[in-house]
Amino acid sequence: MSGEPARPDPDALLALARREGRGRLKVFLGAAPGVGKTMEMLAEAHRRRAGGSDVVVGIVETHGRAETQAAIGDLPILPRSRIDYRGQALEEFDLDAALARRPQILLLDELAHTNVTGSRHPKRWQDVEELREAGIEVWTTMNVQHLESLSEAVARITGVRVAETVPDRMLAEADAVELIDIPPAELIERMRQGRIYRPDQASRALRGFFKEGNLAALREMALRRTAERVDADVTGYMRANAIAGPWPAGDRVMALIGADPSAELVVREARRVADALKAPLVALHVEQATADASADPGPALRLAERLGAQTETIAAADLPTAILREARVLNATHLVIGRGRPGWWRRLTGRTLSATLLREATDFTLHLVPEPAGTPRRLRAEPRALPGWTGWAATPVLVTAATAVGIAFDGVVSEGALGMIYLVPIVAAAVGFGPIQGAFAAALSFLAWNFLFLPPRYTLTIAGPQDVVGVVVFALVALLLAGTTGGLGRSVRAARARMLDLRRLVEFSRRLGAPGDKGDLVLAIAEEASRIAGGPACVLLLLPPLPGENAPEPVLRASVPIEVEPDDASMAAARWAAANRRPAGRGTDTLPAAAWQFRPMRTAHGLAGLVGLRLPEEGGPLEGEADRALDALLDQAAVALERAELMEERARGEARAETEALRTALLTSLGHDLKTPLTSIRGAIGTLRTAGPALSEETRADLLATAEEETERLSRWISNILDMVRIENRQIEPRRETVDLADALETAAARAGRAHGREVVLDLASRATAPRLDPALLDQVLANLLDNALKFSGAAGRVMLRLSREGPEVAITVEDEGPGIPREDLHRVFDPFFRATRTDRVAAGSGLGLAICRGLVQAMGGRIVAESPVKPNGSGTRMVVRFPGG
Repeated sequence: MSGEPARPDPDALLALARREGRGRLKVFLGAAPGVGKTMEMLAEAHRRRAGGSDVVVGIVETHGRAETQAAIGDLPILPRSRIDYRGQALEEFDLDAALARRPQILLLDELAHTNVTGSRHPKRWQDVEELREAGIEVWTTMNVQHLESLSEAVARITGVRVAETVPDRMLAEADAVELIDIPPAELIERMRQGRIYRPDQASRALRGFFKEGNLAALREMALRRTAERVDADVTGYMRANAIAGPWPAGDRVMALIGADPSAELVVREARRVADALKAPLVALHVEQATADASADPGPALRLAERLGAQTETIAAADLPTAILREARVLNATHLVIGRGRPGWWRRLTGRTLSATLLREATDFTLHLVPEPAGTPRRLRAEPRALPGWTGWAATPVLVTAATAVGIAFDGVVSEGALGMIYLVPIVAAAVGFGPIQGAFAAALSFLAWNFLFLPPRYTLTIAGPQDVVGVVVFALVALLLAGTTGGLGRSVRAARARMLDLRRLVEFSRRLGAPGDKGDLVLAIAEEASRIAGGPACVLLLLPPLPGENAPEPVLRASVPIEVEPDDASMAAARWAAANRRPAGRGTDTLPAAAWQFRPMRTAHGLAGLVGLRLPEEGGPLEGEADRALDALLDQAAVALERAELMEERARGEARAETEALRTALLTSLGHDLKTPLTSIRGAIGTLRTAGPALSEETRADLLATAEEETERLSRWISNILDMVRIENRQIEPRRETVDLADALETAAARAGRAHGREVVLDLASRATAPRLDPALLDQVLANLLDNALKFSGAAGRVMLRLSREGPEVAITVEDEGPGIPREDLHRVFDPFFRATRTDRVAAGSGLGLAICRGLVQAMGGRIVAESPVKPNGSGTRMVVRFPGG
């Protein structure tokens, strides 16, 4: 280990320096509305004001709650500005008044709020940025679902897409984050008491967003984000104050991945340790120039990514030192390594990796994973880079060994032949240590051969012409061998280094091709660029040019470390690079005074974005292999971004096509299913009005029955539309109770038979079945299925309703003898507005009945499938509904 004193991390110091002169930002973070963020902020504001601080309320959203209004108390309130928007005078936060007032602490509620059109900034978080630049401390509130990176996850969990988002960097750059947390059950009780929304809003929220499962998931997100923020604060403090890790404030597991058969076993064991500790997992692979080029750590790294680990790959000559340095930088507390099978010499000298870590990693918990059974023993140990002085020490030893061999053969062979023995140490030194050591071996060999074996012996005198020729030939051959074999050694080492670079490039290509959104892609590009340049890096994507402008606007999308971003002068270089599609900034001919260098990612169709590198003033631009590696990165990244954009465009196109198809189906259904009953109703009413007295009682009754029947049909159609809206919006909340399925099926069959004037055949072999379902929803499902079967089976067709037990499930089967459904349409039969071609000619319908059945069955925890044909003649349809057994 190095004896140099620890120094503060420059990036951490730079992040601290950037905060100087800016106003502080404190965020009161919650999992959902109603947890008490605003109340806690106001209570803390009263305490600070009582202590003498100048606290002003910029804006607090009370939402009509008297409790919140009372909590403001005597805090001074900044007057709001009035903005005319579409003929209305709306009130909004007055940014200019706040800048003129310059309070010590300003309260701004709801960070994700969208400002009224006509305000200086479209978003409130942008107002906060300007206030901080002016040196004003801001306190604000925010719910975790408004973080930009969580919008998709929140939409999948809750079914509600959050329109107002805040960039993640706002939370990352906040000086303080306070989590306001209450259990979901207590929050739901607050909602029921009307302490969050009005009663009508509260009832809708409880059926939709405010479900206990949704709130629990959002609460976990808020806790995790707060924990990540605390972990980042601890790591930043350690780096800024040159404190060597690890700090045991929280556990972090690091898996050390080698290129051996036990690597994947190490990853799995590390995952188990991390799960047991509820700690994050990092997988580290250290590339070595002396490593076997055929060894591939790729499968283990891919496994680590699939298991949710953060993967890191670095290059170093000293393996234990590199591991411990990275472990301290990442604040790891547990190291998981494979036991392996090192060579006998390493075991004898105690130079195995595990033994070295046991001696030096005294601050870490070390986990040794045994090698998997059946693994073949390695034929040789991995080579390790040797110190530079080894070659100078080993060369005299090689020459001495050759001299000993020459003395053994002295008198047996001629003096010239003894000189050939010295070519062996020359070649060995040149190949193993380089041409300089080879030349050193040649000089020592010549002196030893001349002094010991050439007459006159034990002097450096050359006696005859023959000896002179021999000495000259020996010297030329020795120097030629030293130079040639030394160059060969350099070529081999360079080839190994290029192989490592190529392996990292292939690994990066795999990451670019892995599934994920564009956010994951730009972050991977920034990480690889930072690794190549050895410093901070960022990725900027391009927004379309504004009206009146020709050049696109570059916008920061990812940076490594996350807190760094280009300054205004550097962004000017980025705009020039985007407009001209050429590198700009430090180390180039354009705006070289900028702190960042920007390189374009070009494709055949245009510019995909920019990669920015913050280069040190004394370091100069990238050169050699690093520059070529960065060019390769830019080419691959440009293609990957273009592919991601095409995939997003394809997804948008498919969504538009699906929406258009649904719209067409809806309009078709409206044109058919509304026009037909309305025509019948209008005709019946018109006939009764014009010729009512002249009609017989029977005719009038028939016309009224027709109007009533068509009205009921129209009412059912509208009810189906409303049911589909409720299902799509996830507003169906089953009220579970024990249901006697046999009784429910008998009731549904009798009602359907009366409505159609036919009998439904019942098969209730399994009567003792009573699962917990919603009786009303189940009755609606049975009514729709039986109505379909009776309509499509014809007047003479038989409809059977069967109840059976299938293992842990109960099955309800509705089978008819109708024309059946084509096999190619079975997978679409439950789609809204879909009608199978053959059944269109049999009976009219809205195409919503089966879609509603599927939604209601899924809401009750069941599943439904369609099977057709079920008869040997190719006819018949069977609908099977399965629920967990009672």
